[in-house]
Amino acid sequence: MLDGCRALLSIATATTPFVFDQLLKAIRPYGTLTLLSTLMCEVVKVLMTNNTDEETWSWEARDLLLDTWTILLVPMDGSGGDALLPSEGKHAAANLFAMIVESELKVASASVTNDEGDSDYLQASISAMDERLSSYALIARAAIDVTIPLLTRLFSERFARLHQGRGIIDPTETLEELYSLLLITGHVLADEGEGETPLVPTAIQTNFVDIVEAEKHPVVVLSGSIIRFAEQSMDPEVRAAIFSPRLMEAVIWFLARWSHTYLMPLEEANCLSNDYQKQHQSINSRKALFNFFGEHNQGQVVLNIIVRISAMTLMSYPGEKDLQGLTCHHLLHTLVRRKTICYQLVSLDSWRDLANAFTNEKSLFLLSSANQRSLAQTLVLSASGLRNSEAANQYVKGLMGHMTTYLVELSNRSDLKSVAHQPDIIMSVSCLLERLRGAAAAAGPRRQRAMYEIGISVMNPVLLLLEVYKDESAVVYLLLKFVVDWVDGQISYLESRETASVIDFCMRLLQLYSSHNIGKISISLSSTLLSEAKTEKYKDLRALLQLLSSLCSKDLVDFSSDSIEATGINISQVVFFGLHIVTPLISLELLKYPKLCHDYFSLLSHIVEVYPETLAQLNSEAFAHIIGTLDFGLHHQDLEVVSMCLGALKALAAYNYREICAGKTGLVSAGHGNSPEGIFSQFLRSLLQLLLFEDYSPDLVSAAADALLPLILCEQGLYQKLGNELIERQSNPALKSRLANALHSLTSSNHLAFRLDRVNYQRFRKNLNSFLVEVRGFLRTI
Repeated sequence: MLDGCRALLSIATATTPFVFDQLLKAIRPYGTLTLLSTLMCEVVKVLMTNNTDEETWSWEARDLLLDTWTILLVPMDGSGGDALLPSEGKHAAANLFAMIVESELKVASASVTNDEGDSDYLQASISAMDERLSSYALIARAAIDVTIPLLTRLFSERFARLHQGRGIIDPTETLEELYSLLLITGHVLADEGEGETPLVPTAIQTNFVDIVEAEKHPVVVLSGSIIRFAEQSMDPEVRAAIFSPRLMEAVIWFLARWSHTYLMPLEEANCLSNDYQKQHQSINSRKALFNFFGEHNQGQVVLNIIVRISAMTLMSYPGEKDLQGLTCHHLLHTLVRRKTICYQLVSLDSWRDLANAFTNEKSLFLLSSANQRSLAQTLVLSASGLRNSEAANQYVKGLMGHMTTYLVELSNRSDLKSVAHQPDIIMSVSCLLERLRGAAAAAGPRRQRAMYEIGISVMNPVLLLLEVYKDESAVVYLLLKFVVDWVDGQISYLESRETASVIDFCMRLLQLYSSHNIGKISISLSSTLLSEAKTEKYKDLRALLQLLSSLCSKDLVDFSSDSIEATGINISQVVFFGLHIVTPLISLELLKYPKLCHDYFSLLSHIVEVYPETLAQLNSEAFAHIIGTLDFGLHHQDLEVVSMCLGALKALAAYNYREICAGKTGLVSAGHGNSPEGIFSQFLRSLLQLLLFEDYSPDLVSAAADALLPLILCEQGLYQKLGNELIERQSNPALKSRLANALHSLTSSNHLAFRLDRVNYQRFRKNLNSFLVEVRGFLRTI
């Protein structure tokens, strides 16, 4: 059986749906798609009969057959539409989908008597099952004129059962079935492809006026019935009786997926469907949906319902982090992704009520930190729907004003040090910092002025709180992250005077962080505490690295050295000071954290490129530490880290070579313990060793060439010596001559000159590629 399934999968990869279906018709009265459907129906029956968590042959057969359907139903040209099937194939797909739904509903009913916790089943349903549900959706879409009415009927039956049996029977089994139906239907109506594409009934090929009126369209009927069901959750009695947190998670998930697909104006739908129209000529079916939710003004009605349900979910299900996370991160965030929807949102009383609750409702302060941040970001992003910048900025100030006032008043309290460490104060401060972070992350041209003024108003409170909470690592991290997000969102919009204020604030922040030795670890800590402390330090250091990177980007883009000098702004001083703080705290062990490693080398490569003289000003210990980390990064397994290290080496060696050519001492003036010649000798040896004898990605050759050229120019004598040693180690005279010619060509062919300009870098890249192809196969280790 499994061999047969694998054979069908292999055949499907090499054929179109039409050809696949025809293969069997020469010897059977039915097509291959009918066989595929029949086989999978039998497998699904086995799974229904032997319902077990253990993976058996039937699990593998189901997955193989699902993969076969997926390959057949996803167009080979990569377009966003669904593949067309012959009529017999559509019938086969419809029969299979009906069996699949029956199976899923049986599993859902059986889960009622399952002793395992809901959380594990939920995780399997929404996350692990996502790929399988997407495959189910493809099958359903292949016969949409049958499968949508089927889903509508199944929902209607269960809605009626709940209504008739309320207060008489235990509705748990029906609710579990509704949960499963919501997940399946969400995929069918808004299946993910290149972006989520609205469902288009491919079986309908006539004009809109010849089909049905918009409100009778099958997708509108199904969507409307589910939304009306979800709206019942607003009734406290119904909510208590029916809408468990688990069912609400499926409702919110469905609304998020559905909203992203269908809540857009008709003109956007027309734009998105041009390519689709060429394939299926069914644009009028899509217009039916968007006319209903657009021109019939049902979109605003549905949007209002969704906002009301979202607000209710956040305030009526305290402690349900998964449910609140879906609401904040998926549903509400989906609503503000399009400016056209934001125009509608900000005009709704329900949205204003949500914003007011965010400011005043105490229950919303119990949301998790991530949800606090996401909700704040969403509410601020919605300001893009206001008609002008003045209104948008006023909205943001009104939304965040309470938080900034609280932080200012708290920081001005005479008894701050005694009250700051009370649990309720720490919780309030943490909550407000998360909200400020979310608002800062939503900065944009229309909202920038308000967020700049909010940040300026809390500069001094942030410094005071950093000093007070210097031993509270969690609060320190939130303070730093707010500053990072605020600076990152503001820095590109600021004029010189405003930039100067931000730079001054960042310098004061770094000085305060340094003065209290925040982030340093005592060697007397136990191994457990040491591990926890390193984790906290790792988070702080990432925040500081990100802050320095944001400042560097401003200097690179917006300011020449003359304008910096004229305005008194010197970002390089801040970066220099930041390096002195951060560098001693970043050990090679900490660089094993991938995110910290990436941020560190990203900043380092940028600093060496923009401020190479800054490294020359570092003391010997700090400079040696940076050189050590570069050597570590050069042999890293992450391709991007190696590339960034090569970029840093290029900039460092090029700076030294240019300084020497200009009659200056280059990096010798730094007075480091190891001579600069020794440093560049070390990296020249390391890079040649990597290129000639170690494994590396071919994608790195260009970056390696850009680093190798200035290293050779800095260490020409050593390069000649190493080349001669390589030649002498070849015992075969023919290979010795071949290597000598290759080494000569590396630095002389293609009219290469001893200059570091774009043309020479390009020539050297070609030379290095040719050199490696010529010699890597026969060289012996240095």
